[in-house]
Amino acid sequence: MRLHTMHTVARCAAAALLVAGSTGLAFAAAPAPFNIKIVALNDFHGNLAPPAGTTTAPSTTSPGTTVRVPTGGIAFLSTLLQQIKAENPQNAVVAAGDLIGASPLVSALFHDEPTIETLNLLGIDFASVGNHEFDKGTSELTRMQKGGCYKKGTVGVDTCIVDGGFNGANFKYLAANVVKDKTGETLFPAYKTKEFTSPDGKKAKVAFIGLVLEGTPSIVTPAGVAGMTFKDEADTVNALVPTLKAKGIEAIVVLIHQGGTTTGLYDDPACPGFTGDIKGIVNALDPAVDLVISGHTHQAYICSAKAKDGIKDIPVTSGGFYGRMLTDLDVTVDPKTKDITAVSAHNLLVVNDGSATVPPTEVPAGYVTLAKDPAEQNLIDTYNALAAPLANAKIGSISADLLRAKNAAGESPLGDVIADAQLAATAAPEFGAAKVAFMNPGGIRADLIYNNAYYTGEAAGDIAYGEAFNVQPFYNTLVTMTLSGAQIKAVLEQQFDNPAVGQTRMMEVSGGFAYTYDNAQPTGSKIVAGSIQINGVTVDPAASYRVTCNSFMATGGDNFTTFASGTNRLGGALDIDALSDYLKANSPVPPGPQNRITRIN
Repeated sequence: MRLHTMHTVARCAAAALLVAGSTGLAFAAAPAPFNIKIVALNDFHGNLAPPAGTTTAPSTTSPGTTVRVPTGGIAFLSTLLQQIKAENPQNAVVAAGDLIGASPLVSALFHDEPTIETLNLLGIDFASVGNHEFDKGTSELTRMQKGGCYKKGTVGVDTCIVDGGFNGANFKYLAANVVKDKTGETLFPAYKTKEFTSPDGKKAKVAFIGLVLEGTPSIVTPAGVAGMTFKDEADTVNALVPTLKAKGIEAIVVLIHQGGTTTGLYDDPACPGFTGDIKGIVNALDPAVDLVISGHTHQAYICSAKAKDGIKDIPVTSGGFYGRMLTDLDVTVDPKTKDITAVSAHNLLVVNDGSATVPPTEVPAGYVTLAKDPAEQNLIDTYNALAAPLANAKIGSISADLLRAKNAAGESPLGDVIADAQLAATAAPEFGAAKVAFMNPGGIRADLIYNNAYYTGEAAGDIAYGEAFNVQPFYNTLVTMTLSGAQIKAVLEQQFDNPAVGQTRMMEVSGGFAYTYDNAQPTGSKIVAGSIQINGVTVDPAASYRVTCNSFMATGGDNFTTFASGTNRLGGALDIDALSDYLKANSPVPPGPQNRITRIN
C-alpha cells in the first residue's frame, strides 16, 4: 500500500466473514494488520554521560510556553529503551549514524570502545554509517565493527583495557552507497532485514537500508576515505528496490545520515519550515520506501516529504543529538501485502536528574526523571575511573565564558583563542615559524564555561583537561606549511558557498591576521583586494608565508582544498595539546576580541 499517515493508528482489517448468497460459501477472514515498534537514535557522538545544556520542551503547567528539561545520558536512555522494548516485543532498534567520533574524553581516550560497548548493551540491531565514523579512516571503522585492539600509535591510552579484549559492535553497520573502488563491493552491507510475526502467525520482513551523505569526502580527512566512492543516496536506494521486491520484501525503511531543519519543537507534528538536503533526497525516492530515519543536522523533527511520484508522503524523522531523545515509531504492517500501511512517530525525551547541567537543573513539573540502567552505569563508572586523573587535571583558567557563537562577520570568542593557541604552538622557528593559524569551525565541539562544577574540585574559572578535550576531541595534529599570498586569498574565498550554495564555513583566524570581505560580491571575489594583512602589513600575492592549520584541513578537509597544495610541511603538536599549553601559559584567558574579520554588505 502507498498511503502513510503520521500520528495515525492502524486501520481496521477487512470484514471477518463474508457469506455468498444462497450458496452458503464462506470466505476466510483477511489476516489482520499488526503493529511493530521501531526505536531510533542518531548523532550520539559518544556522549555516555549526560551532555551539558537542556532541551526546550512544552510546559505541562502553562500551555503555550516552554521549559528547559535536562536530557541525555546513556544510562537514562537505556532505561527508557528497555521499557519500550519490554512493552513491544516485536521491535527493531536502529540508528542513523555518527554514533562515534567527536566524542567526549571518556570515550575518545579509549578510541570509542566504551561507546560501542554501551551501545551493545542497548541492543541495537542496525546502524547506518555517519561521516564521523570515518574520522579515523575505514580501517579503524572496520575495527569498530569486527573488534580487535587498537594498534596504531600513542594517542590516548591502551585499548582493550577493561576485560583484555574488544569484540566490536554487536549491531550491523550498513553503508549501501559507500563502494570500494578496487572491488566494487560496499564497505558494509547495503541492507539487512528483520522478520516480524503477526498474532495469527503471518510473517513479514522489513528491510533497513543504510546510507551516509554523499558529500562525506568533503567533510572528513581525505586520506580516511581514500579508495572509496560515495554514491548518490536516492539513486542507491532506488536501485535496491527491485532486488528487495524480488525477494518478497515490500516494507522498506531507510536509515540515512543526512538531514534537515525545522522551526518547530522536537515533536511538532506540523513540522513548520521543514527544509534541508534530506528533503530533496526523499523527493527523489521510489514510492516503495515507507519510512526515512535521518540525522546529521542535530535537529529533532517529525516530518514528511513527497516521494518521487509526487503523491506518496514518506515520514521523515530525526531524534536530535547526544542521546537527548529517542524516536518512537509505531509501524503497522499488512501481513497479506507485507507492506507498511501506517506510521505513527514521536520523539521522546530522555529525562535525566539534571545534576550534570551548569548550573544543576531541576526537572520541570510533568516530566519524570528516568532511573539509571545499572549495567550501563557500571560500565561508564569503570571508564570514568580510568579517565578521571587526566579529565580532572586543571590546565588553566578563563576570565569569562568562551563561546562558539559567531558574530556577523563569522568570528567567535572561542575560535579566536583556539587559533591563537595554534599560532603560539607553531610560531617558533623550530616548530614551523608560522605567521598565521586557521581553524575550521566544525572542529570546535563545545564551549568553555566559567562556572562549570562538573569536574571534581574545580573552582569558578578553572579549566580541566576534560573540558578542553570536549572542545577539540579529534586528536588532529598541527601542520605548518608555506602558501603564497594568492593561495591565502584563495583559501579565504573557499569559505563561501561551502558546503553548499549560499552557505559559509568561516574559519577562525589568529591575532595579527586581518581581512575584509564584501558579502554582496560573487563567490570567488568576496575578499576585498588589498585587505589581507599580517601584523599590519598587506599580504603580497607573490610572496610566501608560513601558515598553520590542523591535519584535517591540511589535506583539504571541509572543502578547503587550497591547503592541500601547501609546501614545506612540518608536523607539529596535537591540537588539544596546543590549547592546553596556551591555557597554562596565559591564564586567566579572556574571550577573543572578534575583531579580525570585517564584513561589509
